[in-house]
Amino acid sequence: MKLKRFLLRYYPPGIILEYEQGGLLKTKSIDLLDLKPETDVDAVVDEIARKEQLITASKMDQVRKLVIRLQEKLAQRDDHHFYLFKVLRAHILPLTNVCFNKSGSNFITGSYDRTCKIWDTASGEELHTLEGHRNVVYAIAFNNPFGDKVATGSFDKTCKLWSTETGKCFHTFRGHTAEIVCLSFNPQSTLIATGSMDTTCRLWDVEKGVEVSSLVGHSAEIIALSFSSSGSELITGSFDHTVAVWDVRSGQKIHSLIGHKAEISSAQFNWDCSLIATGSMDKTCKLWDSSTGRCIGTLRGHEDEVLDVAFDFTGQHLLTASADGTARCYNAVTHNLVSKFEGHEGEISKITFNPQGTTVLTASADKTARLWDPENGQCKQVLEGHTDEIFSCAFNYEGNTIITGSKDNTCRIWR
Repeated sequence: MKLKRFLLRYYPPGIILEYEQGGLLKTKSIDLLDLKPETDVDAVVDEIARKEQLITASKMDQVRKLVIRLQEKLAQRDDHHFYLFKVLRAHILPLTNVCFNKSGSNFITGSYDRTCKIWDTASGEELHTLEGHRNVVYAIAFNNPFGDKVATGSFDKTCKLWSTETGKCFHTFRGHTAEIVCLSFNPQSTLIATGSMDTTCRLWDVEKGVEVSSLVGHSAEIIALSFSSSGSELITGSFDHTVAVWDVRSGQKIHSLIGHKAEISSAQFNWDCSLIATGSMDKTCKLWDSSTGRCIGTLRGHEDEVLDVAFDFTGQHLLTASADGTARCYNAVTHNLVSKFEGHEGEISKITFNPQGTTVLTASADKTARLWDPENGQCKQVLEGHTDEIFSCAFNYEGNTIITGSKDNTCRIWR
C-alpha cells in the first residue's frame, strides 16, 4: 500500500487518504467527529498514527497541519445573515423538491409539470430541462459527491438517469407498479434505490441500467429511504408503521424496526451509522441501535405528526419537525431536549442543520423559512417572500447559500 495524497473533509471533520493497492487507487477516511477548536493537536496526530499504518513518521507534520486547518474551520464564527439573491420562476406548476450538488454550484428542481430542471446557483440561469416523464417528477437527487448525474423518480412509475453536463437521458428504469416517491444514490454512485407506493424498494445499476434487486417485505407504501455512509446498508420507512434495514449486497432484510403506532414520515442514519432516527405520524421520533435493531429511545413532546428528522454531522444532535408548527433539538446520546423552535404559524415539513451544525433551517406552510440557534432555540432570521407553502429547503456544502422551494411555483436563492 502506497499513500498518494491527503484530502480534507470539513463536514464532518475528517482526513481522506488516497492510496494505491495492487495497482488500484483507493480511499479511506479518518473521521474526527470529536475534534474541537481546543483539542490537543499532538494527541490527535499520535492517535491517528497509532491506528493508521499509512501514516509514517515522515507524514506526521503534514497530518498535523491538516488537523490544525480543520480546527480553524471549526472555530469560524457563524453569524451569516442571508439576503434574497434571486427568485426563479422555475416551473409552470408547483415544485416538488429542490437539492444541491456537493459544491453547491448547481441545484435541481422537480415539479408537477413533469420536468426536472438543472440550475446554475451563481447566476440563477437554467442549464437544462430534463423532459421525458409522463407524470409528476416527485423525487430527485444528484449523485453526490460527484454531481455528474441526476436521478428523477416519477408518478409515471419510472426512474430516469440523466447527465448533468448535457441533460441527456442515460437510462429509464422500469419495474415499479405504482408511483415512485423517494430515491437515493449510494455513496459510491454505482446504485440508485427507489421507493414506491407499490410497497417495494428497487436497486438499479447506474452503469448498466438494469435492476439489481427488489426489496420486498413492507405491507404498505415506502415513503422514505436512506443509504448508510458506507453504502452497505439501506433503510426504508413505510406507511405500514415500520422501518426495514437491508443488506444492500444480498438484498436481505437485516432488521425490522417495530414500535411506531402510525405511518413513518422519515428515517435517517447518523454519520457513523450507529443510530437510526425515525419520525412518525404517531407524534414521536424514535432512536434505534442500527446494529441490533433495538429501540433505545422515544422522543415525545410534539402535539401533532412528526414530519421530518435530521442529525447534525457528528450524530450528537437530532432535529424533529412537526405538523404542530414547532421543531425541537435533542441530544441524540442522552435523549434530553436541548431546545424548542417556536414561531412558525403552520406545519413544518422540512428541517436541516447547516453543515457546521451551528444553525437550523426550517421550511413551513406559513410561507416562511426560518433560521434558528440550536443551543437556545432563538430565531436568528425569517426568510420571507414566498406566497405559498414552502415544502423544501437546503444548504449548500459551505453553508452560505440556501434554496427554498414553494408551492407558489418559485424557487428562491438566499446568500
